[in-house]
Amino acid sequence: MKRVEHTRKPAAAPELPPEVRPGQSIELLKELHILTRDAKLNQDSRRKLKQVYHLVNFIEPLLNDVRGDKGAVSLVDHGAGKSYLGFILYDLFFKGLEEASHIYGIETRDELVAKSTELASRLGFPNMSFLPLSVAESTSSSLLPERIDIVTALHACNTATDDAIDFALKKKARHMVLVPCCQAEVASVLRKNKGKDLGKSALTEIWRHPIHTREFGSQVTNVLRCLQLEAHGYQVTVTELVGWEHSMKNELIVATYKDLPRRRPSERLQEVLATLGLEEMGGRFYAAQAEAVTNDD
Repeated sequence: MKRVEHTRKPAAAPELPPEVRPGQSIELLKELHILTRDAKLNQDSRRKLKQVYHLVNFIEPLLNDVRGDKGAVSLVDHGAGKSYLGFILYDLFFKGLEEASHIYGIETRDELVAKSTELASRLGFPNMSFLPLSVAESTSSSLLPERIDIVTALHACNTATDDAIDFALKKKARHMVLVPCCQAEVASVLRKNKGKDLGKSALTEIWRHPIHTREFGSQVTNVLRCLQLEAHGYQVTVTELVGWEHSMKNELIVATYKDLPRRRPSERLQEVLATLGLEEMGGRFYAAQAEAVTNDD
């Protein structure tokens, strides 16, 4: 009697949740703990994926803008952490770009840098680099190119956001995407100078009480950042980052270099610093070089 051999059918690929974008690497999403082992989403990972995709929606047009102009795209992600954003961007966008395109993740924690480097190698993402540097150190590091197209800094704490802006300005970045966090430096200067400033103007009532000092200092910090960017010729958009319901730090600043007139925002920047007694912060919130401002209309 002839023996009949039965061949086992290969297991069907798991059906992905509808929230996952087509073409997204299942292995990557599992490694980032966004998908479970059986390719499902739980409540926490669904929220995390929603947040990352919402950011991607803002960044994709900027990537396309650079690609349409020069083909290759360079992006630096400051305070990268586990590099959720960098990996998702690479998987969705950078895999289809020319070889010169590159993502750099800047992170001070060595163990996260090592883990991200190993994961990029395992996934076959050759044009990702992870550097164990602070944001300030990265500005002068020879491990990064002289020009960078896009700079992101998501929840880079306190002055790290300002260091990321300084990095982007020195690298002549075309686009910046910033989600500031824990702005304490301006509040500390307001608090220090409170005694001598209280009699100058009724406006000082805004930060007379400690809780107001903290909240007002945070608000003013982002106002100064926006003025600084405008004083360097950038067009600035400020919006709320929806999908971050569980974080109070959900302000999104997107800046695009348009070579806009610098005189007015430069003057406004200096006026705000002087009015609030923050002149000592001029080195951090600096305008463009004097000659560039003078030549504006």
